[in-house]
Amino acid sequence: MTIRVRSLTDMQERQAAIPALSDLRIRVFRGWPYLYDGTADYEAEYLAEFIDAPGAVLVVATDDDVIVGAATASPMAGQKPEFQAPLRQRGLDVARIFYFGESVLLPQYQGQGIGHQFFDAREAAARAAGAAQTSFCAVVRPDDHPMRPDTPRDLTSFWRARGYAPVEGLTAMLKWQDVGDADESPHQMQFWMRDL
Repeated sequence: MTIRVRSLTDMQERQAAIPALSDLRIRVFRGWPYLYDGTADYEAEYLAEFIDAPGAVLVVATDDDVIVGAATASPMAGQKPEFQAPLRQRGLDVARIFYFGESVLLPQYQGQGIGHQFFDAREAAARAAGAAQTSFCAVVRPDDHPMRPDTPRDLTSFWRARGYAPVEGLTAMLKWQDVGDADESPHQMQFWMRDL
């Protein structure tokens, strides 16, 4: 394995990566706790819109030039209203917050420090953009969910070690279609934040 983590800044390179990124997101998000039943068309459209957004950051991990992981970030002011509204209601300045969208990594590459490199790159981009805080959302699932694995991977200690903490009562709702469902349904997302 030759793992390389880097930011994709060239627009042509970003666009060329969309099919691989779409496939990666579908594979990883199908698992716990997302249970997301995505489609290649939706993912391609989402990614094309994302990489075109002002200030968008795309970090990839490659193994011999094959994308095995990716992380995204962008200014909160450019995020969907569903993510901005809870922050605004708390009196937080969305113009000073950088949002970390998703971080996806194939299971066989976990535990090798790639997640830390994803956070390092996104936090550096947030500082360069003048952000005062960074934030991400974690999916909230009940402990008795029927699709919960016996030993789910818990990233809480990893996030806390990076200086993040959940903000009590600060959540967003986002709709997607779960594996095995016929329609989209709302899912609670817990905000985690840290000061830069």
